[in-house]
Amino acid sequence: MPIRMKVYHQGKETLVAAADADLLGKTFREGKFKIEVGKFYEGDVVSEDGFISNLKLATIGNFVGRETVEAAIRAGFVSDGGILWIDGVPHAQFVLM
Repeated sequence: MPIRMKVYHQGKETLVAAADADLLGKTFREGKFKIEVGKFYEGDVVSEDGFISNLKLATIGNFVGRETVEAAIRAGFVSDGGILWIDGVPHAQFVLM
């Protein structure tokens, strides 16, 4: 399953927003949590290697979907304990401090 990724630059910060491509345009809700997988994630289709190479340059990451979150875990950017599940969809973030 392809990963869609968009990179944002703001001052010294580089944010990588990535999601499983099939989740774009969908909204997930569970209890007090809601995530909209919208334009924020609508970037290029990338391979896992392309995604990881961009993460290595990022200071902030925001990820949605099984493929995307699992790739971030395999690369060491997210731990299993850092995943928030919303309506069966994993969401994770990281911040480099």
